[in-house]
Amino acid sequence: MSTSPAIILTRLDVQRLEALIDSLDDSLPGVIALQDELDRAETLVGHEEVPAGVVTMNSRVHCREEISGKDYHLTLVYPKDANADEGKISILAPVGSALLGLQTGQHINWPAPGGKTLKLKLKLLEVEYQPEAAGDYSL
Repeated sequence: MSTSPAIILTRLDVQRLEALIDSLDDSLPGVIALQDELDRAETLVGHEEVPAGVVTMNSRVHCREEISGKDYHLTLVYPKDANADEGKISILAPVGSALLGLQTGQHINWPAPGGKTLKLKLKLLEVEYQPEAAGDYSL
């Protein structure tokens, strides 16, 4: 039984992410996990229909690690734009693919590289910026 929360994805994100996956070697870290996330999406919506509290590509989010109370402000980006020092997390990073499609208030277990799960629970507090809500469909 899966303990992963239900996710909502936009058709445009799925199309772009499937093209990314097709351009990469399946043996690269994160490719299979990302495909698994795309496959488990329960709801696909148009980019103009996605609720504002859903994490889409290029969204900036505010999360909290529940045990320590540490806050994170992260932006979910394509691999070429990733920069951990700026909080820009690649969709191919374990936490990146786990954040995709989450809704405000949902929790995830913080996934570590190599498929392990850290003993940390991350709660999505807010989607601070979502391209679709801002009308930025070209990102």
